[in-house]
Amino acid sequence: GENHFDEGSVTQLSHALQCAQHAEIANSSAEMITACLLHDIGHLLNNDARQAIRNGEDAEHEQIAVDYLRSWFGPAVTSPIRWHVDAKRYLCATDNTYYSKLSRGSVRSLEVQGGPFNGDEVANFESQPYYREAVQLRRWDEASKSTSMATPSFDHFLNFVRQAQI
Repeated sequence: GENHFDEGSVTQLSHALQCAQHAEIANSSAEMITACLLHDIGHLLNNDARQAIRNGEDAEHEQIAVDYLRSWFGPAVTSPIRWHVDAKRYLCATDNTYYSKLSRGSVRSLEVQGGPFNGDEVANFESQPYYREAVQLRRWDEASKSTSMATPSFDHFLNFVRQAQI
């Protein structure tokens, strides 16, 4: 978790804690807070993820995360994680201001992940269960790259994780 996130000075752990804190401040469910906390665990489980993006390949960290987490969590946790990359593509297609808010690393990974959705992809995404939660997770994801945001410790979020387990 101490690896740096998005080629910046924010660590994976800090990014996860910031994202979970955004969800907690918004009075989200334990499942949503847990999804925010664990949404990028696929990066930690796949040491080659960063190199894959540099090579122009999609490491599919979201699917790695879901495959790992589905033994402990139901779709209220795993679906927003599964769809958070597609949510970026969706937001780039449907929100005129979203692209300008992306970090440099998110812009680079967007291209590797297929770029903004077309009309059919937007409609298909909107038919997915938990797509709204994935979109919200994605917005918090982009807002969770601060080098100065104070967050609670990982242990603070463990009660939410326990509540979210199946």
